[in-house]
Amino acid sequence: MVVRGYLAGHAAREYKAGKRTLCGVALPDGLKENDKLPAPIITPTTKAKVGHDEDISREEILKRGLVTLKDYEQLEDYTLKLYHKGCELASARGLILVDTKYEFGKHNNTIYLIDEVHTPDSSRYFYSEGYTKRQESGEPQKQLSKEFVRQWLIENGFQGKEGQKVPEMTPAIVKSISERYQELYLQVTGEKLAPSFMIPF
Repeated sequence: MVVRGYLAGHAAREYKAGKRTLCGVALPDGLKENDKLPAPIITPTTKAKVGHDEDISREEILKRGLVTLKDYEQLEDYTLKLYHKGCELASARGLILVDTKYEFGKHNNTIYLIDEVHTPDSSRYFYSEGYTKRQESGEPQKQLSKEFVRQWLIENGFQGKEGQKVPEMTPAIVKSISERYQELYLQVTGEKLAPSFMIPF
């Protein structure tokens, strides 16, 4: 379950391409990349047979029988509650939780939240300070997420499509990625990442 409070990343790319409906959710005209949405939206994904996650609407999920209506409503409720709590926690640390993904599983008729939560692998953060000024002036937002890795891959001709070769990351790129993750860890937890978990360069 992907929940978005801002028009960023994949949603922004789709919007820029002219799409005004994302996973069955209508988006208003006149938005700029990184604008806050009128209200958080849920844009689910499901595992594709090959490649990346696949966008899917609430209606398609129910039509395919992936989950029951009752379970889907529970998933929506969990997703929005988790997102709002994540926003509160981020705000207390000077961050904006832009969007995030929650993965759920079901066992013995109980829905469980699985996998990691609110890490840079599943979430995008902006710095609160200067957000409005940067939006008004059309500047890129200062963000903490893996989006910069995705952008680097796209710029180097890789989007995970068939026949594409993963470009080799230089030590400098790997170092910059490591530093961004350390920065996010510090920003979110208030503590430095323990040296035993850091990659030496």
